Amino acid sequence: MQKLQDILYKINILSVSGSTDISVSDIQIDSRQIKPGSCFIAMKGVSNDGHDFIENAIQSGATSIVCENIPQQIHANVTYVQTSDAAKAAGIMSHHFYGNTTSSVKLVGITGTNGKTTVATVLFNLFLEMGYKVGLISTVNNRINHDVLPSTHTTPDVISLNKLLHTMHQSGCEYVFMEVSSHAIYQQRISGLNFAGAVFTNITHDHLDYHKTFDEYRRVKKSFFDHLTTTAFALVNEDDKNGNYMLQNTVAKKYTYSLKTSSNFKGKIIDNSITGLHMLINDQEVMFRLIGEFNAYNLLAVYGVAINLGLEKQEVLRVMSKLQGAEGRFDWLLSEHQSIIGIVDYAHTPDALLNVLTTIKKLQKGYEQIITVVGCGGDRDKSKRKVMGATAATYSNKAIFTSDNPRSEEPVDILNDMKQEMQFDLLRKVVTVEDRREAIRMAVMLAKQDDIILIAGKGHEKYQEVKGKKYSFDDKEVLMSAFKELDK
Repeated sequence: MQKLQDILYKINILSVSGSTDISVSDIQIDSRQIKPGSCFIAMKGVSNDGHDFIENAIQSGATSIVCENIPQQIHANVTYVQTSDAAKAAGIMSHHFYGNTTSSVKLVGITGTNGKTTVATVLFNLFLEMGYKVGLISTVNNRINHDVLPSTHTTPDVISLNKLLHTMHQSGCEYVFMEVSSHAIYQQRISGLNFAGAVFTNITHDHLDYHKTFDEYRRVKKSFFDHLTTTAFALVNEDDKNGNYMLQNTVAKKYTYSLKTSSNFKGKIIDNSITGLHMLINDQEVMFRLIGEFNAYNLLAVYGVAINLGLEKQEVLRVMSKLQGAEGRFDWLLSEHQSIIGIVDYAHTPDALLNVLTTIKKLQKGYEQIITVVGCGGDRDKSKRKVMGATAATYSNKAIFTSDNPRSEEPVDILNDMKQEMQFDLLRKVVTVEDRREAIRMAVMLAKQDDIILIAGKGHEKYQEVKGKKYSFDDKEVLMSAFKELDK
């Protein structure tokens, strides 16, 4: 229970009708969750406008309303607060309501097109292994020390996020590592939070169905760094041409990491094999269990964050050398008798798919086939489909195009988009199998000893979404089952 006047602190208030000296039982942005004494924040969403549900909220017991437009008919026993930006207000108010947790917990946000989950997860595992109490907010799952909580979005909604941070603080967490998506930044879900640090991994073609242009997507990412304070650090990938763009207006302390240019945290790959990475990091030689150049960048980001948070260099590298990556990120297994390597990876953008396939190319001894099973999600950016199709066919000996999460679209239409404008020399390497389970089984049947199968696009996801319903589906389980059939 909080006073309304206290949680309105730092909100841009345009007008007030009624008293702010009232108690608030909770904050809601969904009118269906209202209880007696709730404060309802009427936000304008993509498909719904919270202002349309103000009356419903009041009928359910809301005693205060925060909105951008005061309704024509008002209730005498309800307080109305008009603000210029309800989404931003929701973030700030939620942070106040749940105890301003990021004043006590060191929160680090990781943003970028690829690598967010791996960086956040390895950071979480590193700090946990080193004896700290720590929280994780990620695409795969949310964690409080050893307890695992389900995750439905890369970054939770603004109320859930602040409630989760409050729970983490109550559980004694000293550090929290969080993936920060472009959607979350744009929708003000992180407003009000005080970040101890921010990481930029890279930026490539993604989410243009939402942001419309690459420049807009890039600008949204940059705004995360623009709002950091002077006590925070900003760590960016120097080898990405947009790394320094992210740093342009930030007042945070600036740091860089790289493999190809000079930087604060400089890495060099000595050897890259299926057993892991042998690297130099700032002249320290280390073996890591993660694989591939893209993971070399992720490891540098993790190291840079740990050092910026005051950990000892040698101990950080010692513990990092023992850590695994995130589930569904270059997650590999071996068939028992045929020695076929299967790799499950979340790669669902052209750049991520290219990174994984070029990494696999570097692991080849020269004679193995690469067989790629890949699809594209429905109701998402259609322009990347033909790029992903061409990438899979170019870097594979055989590409099997199949369903990913078709959502409301017909799978065959997505598969046709993937083959659009494809040259004949690539098209002849493509097989289309709409059923994802059968596509994975076909890849295993086509593979010979030492061949490499990549199952791309879903990674950690345990479902397929078709026509509004989610069906149980796990790429790794299906692959393991196919391997067992092969090894009988």
